[in-house]
Amino acid sequence: MRWDRHGCRRYRRTGITHRCVGCILGATRGRLAGSAWRAVFYSPLVRRFVPGRPTRVPCAIGQPRRHRTMDIVIERARGVLTLQLNRPDKKNAMTAAMYQSMADALAQARDDALVRAILIRGHDGVFCAGNDLEDFMQRSPSGPDAPVFQFLQQISTAAKPIVAAVSGPAVGIGTTLLLHCDLVYAADDARFSLPFTQLGLCPEAAASLLLPRLAGYQRAAQTLLLGEPFDAHEAQAIGIVSRVLPLAQLHEFALAQAAKLVALPASSLRVTKMLLKQDTQAQVAQRIAEEAEQFGRMLRSPQAREAMSAFLQKRKPDFTPFE
Repeated sequence: MRWDRHGCRRYRRTGITHRCVGCILGATRGRLAGSAWRAVFYSPLVRRFVPGRPTRVPCAIGQPRRHRTMDIVIERARGVLTLQLNRPDKKNAMTAAMYQSMADALAQARDDALVRAILIRGHDGVFCAGNDLEDFMQRSPSGPDAPVFQFLQQISTAAKPIVAAVSGPAVGIGTTLLLHCDLVYAADDARFSLPFTQLGLCPEAAASLLLPRLAGYQRAAQTLLLGEPFDAHEAQAIGIVSRVLPLAQLHEFALAQAAKLVALPASSLRVTKMLLKQDTQAQVAQRIAEEAEQFGRMLRSPQAREAMSAFLQKRKPDFTPFE
């Protein structure tokens, strides 16, 4: 096993590589580089976080309970459920198994009276570089029960407050999932990107509905049509981020904010969040479904195939022949 120049792992005997959206798009400005589409699918087995599974540590609001998978770390302590993306060597690129683990954890949290707030985080310097493209191409979502849609359904309808802490790249789903969080804190090294059009695709996770409501049409169009990256301060100006902090303070501050939520009446938080979201709840569910239908169609389009070929050949894609 060795490391290639992009920092992704290559399995020498099989020739299999992992690549993520962030790795592909992070080469040079104005050039889509990388070879995400080169290899056969490989995905390590990830044990799911199954609701009701017994643990070794007895659970109470003041006692920690920790569950580790290969790619997700799930911990409950003092009323806060922490979901940590734990795939830093792949820049926390999401696989179907990771979506399933997070969906299951959020479903359990919904019915767990000892969970009062949820914290989603990555590592210092990396939040989420989008989907693991090889995994995604081999396990393309095929219906509402697909892991990614289970995750989106759970996060978009969560009754309990969700806090997110973002450091480093937040690409694709790494940014769109934040639109469903209630408090989003970003380190000053955070970089956001919604590169769907650069991949011949369209937005997902109801981003085409929620981003214009946050930022206004013009800013949302600038962000979604061009797909250019933006920093933490611009994300705050757009409305995606609540506050920007130095990296050294990020995770401690986010956890402290979650602890503040735990100390408040759960019923008050639940009703307040319900009132904040009730006007858009049905629209969000409908838009997720509409985007998913378009996304699936576009994934099979000549434009997407051209993007794949461009990645393989390390050149800028040319979409003009298809228009």
